[in-house]
Amino acid sequence: MPDILDRIITDKRREVALKKTIIPVAQLEAASLFERSTLSMASRLNESATGIIAEHKRRSPSRAVINHDLSVYDVASGYEKAGVCGMSVLTDGKYFGGSPEDLWIARASTSIPLLRKEFIVDEYQIIEAKSYGADVILLIASALTREEIKSFSELAQSLSLEVLLEVHNEEELHKSVMPSLNMLGVNNRNLKTFEVSIATSERLSTLIPDDFVKVSESGISDYNTIVGLRDFGYRGFLVGENFMKTPNPGESATAFIRNLTN
Repeated sequence: MPDILDRIITDKRREVALKKTIIPVAQLEAASLFERSTLSMASRLNESATGIIAEHKRRSPSRAVINHDLSVYDVASGYEKAGVCGMSVLTDGKYFGGSPEDLWIARASTSIPLLRKEFIVDEYQIIEAKSYGADVILLIASALTREEIKSFSELAQSLSLEVLLEVHNEEELHKSVMPSLNMLGVNNRNLKTFEVSIATSERLSTLIPDDFVKVSESGISDYNTIVGLRDFGYRGFLVGENFMKTPNPGESATAFIRNLTN
């Protein structure tokens, strides 16, 4: 399979360049949500017995269509009723079928922390995330230099946004650790090949400093996996397709959390 991440990043740079000519930063900063007080996902994960971050994702390069039939409102409100710690909202259009408007609708639907799941390559997208109601942004180490991670995460912190930094291997982890991050996520899915292995989270767990909330992402479909990963120090667990592939993601999340707590 060709390097999907490189393709996505190339397209994303073009997309952002175009957006900047249509909606200036000043317009984003004038949005009513730009002034709202943000919520801490890191705190909720630390205090939770489950640590579930549930995702809204219509499709992906690895799976094609996951679910195009559900409204963001129904998914978001269902997740909140299920008792998740936060919600991840895919806002990439071309590859994942999302949009920033999905984030805005989720914000209007719930009072749980929201993560903007996006391929961030420009400071513009961080300001955009704040203006659409995000509490957390995702930075992907494999797509950014150390200098970009530093400047992007410091901008996010200045806007009261938390930062989840995602890594896939030891090299990315070592280049990325810095004080302006809140959570360190290990993606069990290789974004270059889309192969999944939970062993990635297990292997990297001891290398993540305890100052950061540890989050395991992708390939989590069994609550026993979460029980095992908690022993490795993980407090957050991003669950996407496992809920979204069902007719009612909120009910699926409710049943999953019930099994996990039992």
